[in-house]
Parts: sequence; C-alpha cells; structure tokens
Amino acid sequence: MVAEIEPIEIMFLCEICADSKPQKEAFKIKGCSHSYCSDCMKTYVASKLQDGVSIINCPVPSCSGVLEPEYCRDILPFEVFARWGNLLCESVILATQKFYCPFKDCSALLVDDGFEKVTMSECPSCFRLFCAQCKVGWHADIECAEYQSLNKDEREKEDIMLRKLAKIKNWQRCPKCKYYVEKSEGCLYMKCRCGLATSSFNELLSKGIL
Repeated sequence: MVAEIEPIEIMFLCEICADSKPQKEAFKIKGCSHSYCSDCMKTYVASKLQDGVSIINCPVPSCSGVLEPEYCRDILPFEVFARWGNLLCESVILATQKFYCPFKDCSALLVDDGFEKVTMSECPSCFRLFCAQCKVGWHADIECAEYQSLNKDEREKEDIMLRKLAKIKNWQRCPKCKYYVEKSEGCLYMKCRCGLATSSFNELLSKGIL
C-alpha cells in the first residue's frame, strides 16, 4: 500500500507584518512585485482613508504600484470600501465648490455650483438650516456682512441677540472695553465702568482717538 503524500502548503512572507502566511492569503498589488497579507492590506487601506488619502500607493515608497478600489473590494469591509468611493468623488470636485455642513455632528459634503448666490440653505443630510455664505448655522437676526464682521467670540446666538437689542435701544459700545453703555437721561456726557468718559464713543472712533 502506497502512503499518500500530503501536499506541501506554499508560504510567503508578508512585507508589512513580516509573518509567514499561506499563499492563499497573499494580496498582490496590481503593477508591482510586492506581496502582503490580506489583513495587513485591509488595515493599511483603512488608515490611508482615515487620513483623507484617496489615491493609495504600494506601502514601499519607491514602488509605483497603485491600489484600485475594485481590486480591493473582496478584502475590505463595506463601510471602508464606501468611504473610499466617497473620497474619490470628493477629489474630483473643485476646492472652490466644495464645503461641508457646518454642524459638527453631520459634516456632509456639499457643493456650491456658483450659479446663484444663496444664503439660507438646508442640509440634505441632517435637514438643518445654515448660511451658505458664512458657512455656519442660520443666523436669522443678522445680515451676512454684519455677521462676518464679528469676532469669533461674538458669534454665539446670545451675542447676536444682544447686538440686535443694542441697535433697538441705541446703546453705544465702549471702544476701550467693548461693553455697551446706555444714556438714559440728562446731558450727552457718558462714562463707562472702565473709566472712559466722553459725550460720544462714536465720535472718538471717528476722530481716530481710540
């Protein structure tokens, strides 16, 4: 009786993890001679996509091999493959046309086609209103030009409401400490709590004194 000889399993060395793996687990990159295991390539592609890289080359810097999404489909989880497709789509949109939903819990990709100047817009992903000119949540009580002139620490909803009230009440803003001052009665003389006194803060600003 002739004993059966078990076939010898062909192995290869993964150039990323440096482990010896069965040849059936090898992933060959199209256009290069390097071999890696499928697990390492899955991790490698996911990390590149996490960094926003859509054109993924062979891990060896001097190699010209490029990974193609369809060629990698079988080894990638669905969400990773979908992320790759989205990044490739984003890469062909001009930078001047591309922006993202201003709400941090959404950040959906949006495109400004430039055909029409739009202010109030609705995100098609989270359905919240935002200003397409200022790229922020919708500021209903203030014009874009005024909003953009504000400092970053003045752009909260409460600050905008205060500015609107100040305009109605004709309050003046101290150019030194930035607090609002109201002249309720009497002469034109006003004194801020910071110590600055004048008949008109606006007059000081117009004369370039402050």
